Amino acid sequence: MQPKFRVWTKCLLVGAVLCVVLFSVMVRPQAMPTEQPESKGFYFAQISDTHFGVADSEQRTQQVIQAINNLPMKIEFVVHTGDITSERIEDASTVDNALAAFKLLKAPIHFIPGNHDILRQRQDTTIQIFKKRFGDLITQKEYGGVVCLFVYTEPLASEFSVPSYDALKELEKRLKQSAGKPAIVFHHSPSVEDFYQNQMHPGWRTDIQERWIALLNKYSVKGVFAGHFHRDEHHWLGNVPLYVCPPVAGAWGRQAAFRIYEYKGGKISYRTQYIPS
Repeated sequence: MQPKFRVWTKCLLVGAVLCVVLFSVMVRPQAMPTEQPESKGFYFAQISDTHFGVADSEQRTQQVIQAINNLPMKIEFVVHTGDITSERIEDASTVDNALAAFKLLKAPIHFIPGNHDILRQRQDTTIQIFKKRFGDLITQKEYGGVVCLFVYTEPLASEFSVPSYDALKELEKRLKQSAGKPAIVFHHSPSVEDFYQNQMHPGWRTDIQERWIALLNKYSVKGVFAGHFHRDEHHWLGNVPLYVCPPVAGAWGRQAAFRIYEYKGGKISYRTQYIPS
């Protein structure tokens, strides 16, 4: 056989094989990529700054609780982002009244201490009372595949220490343990600047704020939720949204309010609900 003829024969054979392979690939049914079912999502509610011990706080809180119980959607949980009392956590009857009101909620409730709950001048005593009556300084619970972290951060906001408690370390430990699951974080005082009386007021100390923001952005945190400002606000902590809930208490002429949030597909939307005076 001529060398040139052998080369052409090999080329034809290779071409034929390639055609067969290509044809089989084209006509073979293609495997569809596995589609992960979209999460149905869930709803939760936030209340903040009830300030039990103030004259009308109990009535306003009861109205908010009734409104939450009457919502048409299922509320997986309620979070209270601090200032449950107005520096009255040492008064047993005030705490009893608060807990009796919250017990009427149909959904489970999680509590975070605010600056008017744990008092710096009586830190040891008020921490022990909070733990006994409301829960630990940092807690967590998973809802719909989302790790919800309830964190006491007033030592970061006001630059003081609590023995055997480091908010940043405790939060990071739990975020690491979440193994990549989406997380949402609740605390009391927002880390951003405060705006009132037509001027800005400093937020957390810059270096502490930077560490806080870096930590949140290091993990799969989908949102941060706070109170304290007694206003309705929204900010960004790097790529993490910060939602600030208006109060239940009537200080500065505020109307009692609460928030309904929907978590779906890694995104969070909300509706602020106001209680008629």
